[in-house]
Amino acid sequence: MAPEDTPVWFITGCSTGFGRDLARAVLARGWRVIATARDRDRVADLAESAPDRALAMALDVTIGNEISAVVATAEEKFGRIDVLVNNAGYGYQASIEEGDDHEIRAQFEANVFGLFALTRAVLPGMRIRRSGHILNISSVAGFVGYPGSGYYAASKHAVEGFSDALAAETAPLGIRVTCVEPGPFRTDWAGRSLRQTPNHIVDYADTAGARMATTAGYSGTQAGDPVRAADAMIALTERPTPPRHLVLGRWGHDAVVKSLKQRLAEIEGARDIALATDFPED
Repeated sequence: MAPEDTPVWFITGCSTGFGRDLARAVLARGWRVIATARDRDRVADLAESAPDRALAMALDVTIGNEISAVVATAEEKFGRIDVLVNNAGYGYQASIEEGDDHEIRAQFEANVFGLFALTRAVLPGMRIRRSGHILNISSVAGFVGYPGSGYYAASKHAVEGFSDALAAETAPLGIRVTCVEPGPFRTDWAGRSLRQTPNHIVDYADTAGARMATTAGYSGTQAGDPVRAADAMIALTERPTPPRHLVLGRWGHDAVVKSLKQRLAEIEGARDIALATDFPED
């Protein structure tokens, strides 16, 4: 395959974690990558490792002007974007009552509105070419709201709903959409990408407080391998009909399946109540 024919991946949040491992894996296959991070110096080595196939750029997804400029530069250099990976974002933990308004809004700017804006910027090129794949990095929290992670879960639930609508709109245009929902993986997420508002209300000590206290404790011991996760995401894009959801890791997979089964049982158990709210049939 000639260099100009290889897939072009645009990946946000490449300074560490999933984004960095994914960028490395894509480059190892001889493909092309636009690797972005808020600090370009954190991704410069990726471009230096393959100067003809990699472009390192500074991008804060909460700044609209940066998004439009970076997308334009990427398309000018490589001619197109085949795969967009919305990976940038971070976690925020607090009990619901103790949530800090500034922290909540800042998280939504990065996890939700930044993802929305970058997707809108990349879609025109994909739509014109009638081809593309958008991977939105969600979380098991996109299905399950755990104590202490209500606001983070809300941001990921938003991404899931957005992706449902996006997939319905773009499927006839040849653009595929997948949410990737990792469970616990051995990245430095807890130390680098997690903010917390400490729990002080005693009534939440055994729920939100307990979970927040243990989050950092298991960092580095999680079962999930981010390198294997990167390989799974790449393999996903090569399928002719990729799934709408890819839950990563045994723990995450089992947690999501259990939650969905319970939710379905609850909804079906209230069917009589649901149907009784319609106007009577004539």
